[in-house]
Amino acid sequence: MSSRERVLGRVRRALADVPRDTPPVPGRPGGDPRYERAVARDYLREHGDRTVAQTVDLLAENLADYRAIVHRATSGELPHLIMRLLAERGSQHVLVPPGLPPEWMSAADPVRVHDRAVSTSRELDGVESVVTGCAVAIAETGTIVLDGSPDQGRRRITLVPDHHICVVRVPGQVVASVPQALERLDPARPLTWISGPSATSDIELDRVEGVHGPRTLEVALVTD
Repeated sequence: MSSRERVLGRVRRALADVPRDTPPVPGRPGGDPRYERAVARDYLREHGDRTVAQTVDLLAENLADYRAIVHRATSGELPHLIMRLLAERGSQHVLVPPGLPPEWMSAADPVRVHDRAVSTSRELDGVESVVTGCAVAIAETGTIVLDGSPDQGRRRITLVPDHHICVVRVPGQVVASVPQALERLDPARPLTWISGPSATSDIELDRVEGVHGPRTLEVALVTD
């Protein structure tokens, strides 16, 4: 028996006592209505009652707790912030997704490397930094989600370079919780969930950063 058959068998057993004529859940077209009825959805959508400003502050706090470097700026200040961050890193080459707003990079002058399907991992490894937008940021978990949109590019461009600058529009792209984030995301898109820079630990709990992605994550919380 394959792993797939085992999983499907467990799903069938879980649905065995749910009537087949169970109507679908309103607002959830498609899928198996028995599954929708069998899974309880009475969990909290948000933990606590916060204002928009408090939610953004919580995002910044949790991002920093995961060792991301958090910056705050207005949209007018963003180009100079990006210029400064790249200069501090000494980045000579920067990966730029095709749909990145051009004004974000208007003050910076490194060589811009475009996101191309034919780029090899060796070529990407020669790029010092990457600048992207995001799909949504989750305050309670300090998580940023990319979905491959034009301002974010292919998943691999944020995994190979050692330095990632991610721009989060505040408050429009900030939500409090994972359930709220899932409502905004398309599950058919290539979702990348990022909680701080890449890190792993061995059996002795020695933390090593930069193994599975960028060693340094800088997040710009930008208000319009």
